[in-house]
Amino acid sequence: MIWQQLADGIATGAVYGALALAIVLVYRASRTLNFAQGELALLGAYVSWQLTAWGLPIGVALPISMVLLAALCAGFERVLFRPLVRRHQHLPLIIVSLGLMIALNAVIGWIWTYQTKEVPALFGSGAVLAGGVAVSRQDIGIVMSVLALALVLAVLLRSTRTGLRMRAAVSAPESAELSGVSTGRMMGLGWAMAGAIGALAGTLIAPELFLHPGMMAPVLIYAFAAATLGGLDSPVGALVGGVVVGVVENLAGSYVPGVGGELKQIFALVIIVAVLLLRPQGLFGRKELVRV
Repeated sequence: MIWQQLADGIATGAVYGALALAIVLVYRASRTLNFAQGELALLGAYVSWQLTAWGLPIGVALPISMVLLAALCAGFERVLFRPLVRRHQHLPLIIVSLGLMIALNAVIGWIWTYQTKEVPALFGSGAVLAGGVAVSRQDIGIVMSVLALALVLAVLLRSTRTGLRMRAAVSAPESAELSGVSTGRMMGLGWAMAGAIGALAGTLIAPELFLHPGMMAPVLIYAFAAATLGGLDSPVGALVGGVVVGVVENLAGSYVPGVGGELKQIFALVIIVAVLLLRPQGLFGRKELVRV
């Protein structure tokens, strides 16, 4: 049933959008693509699982995980990435993020082993039936959580002094420094926010995919497709792109002959290539004008 596929696609797309939002925040802060974002989200999911294994409810474990990942990402930005950003060395930034991705995955496998683990669903089990469409309570909670996250970020970025400083540090870093805005601090804040959002995304999707070190690899591909589709400098575009990618992936897996569940990731690659060829700035992004 197509309505069921749409509902499921919106729920998974919300997670893709949340992780894409983390990618966008890092890109806006330091003009680099953080390929380790998936592993950072994975680490957040493992921290949440470990805290529940120690007896904490998942509703308490998740905020702790988000805070810990925010602090860890801010530390990575300060030690590994900020020196390269200030030297305008873009290729080394990509190489460092790829190295961090590999290192984090290895550390996660070493600490928690490669056995699959079950993370409790934050919003409980069961489903709600509406118009013949069954939507799980977890999926409803995921969509509502991502919408609440989008609202909080919109207020932060548009209606607070901190948000104004972050936008100034991104759009005109030299002028922002002359005005007393610490671009380094704003960069660290962007990374910290991305770490917290990544931990949220990883913990929300873990009950459906089951927790293991390879869990976030396909999710990261879809998140990059969502960020590319929406625009790498647009938080709104990341969320919209995530929903579009989730729906397209779900419909393709169900209705395109020969695709099934194994070849769905091809559509993420198709989206990335098509957007880069036809509209590189994405649906909600803006063209960068460079004076020659």
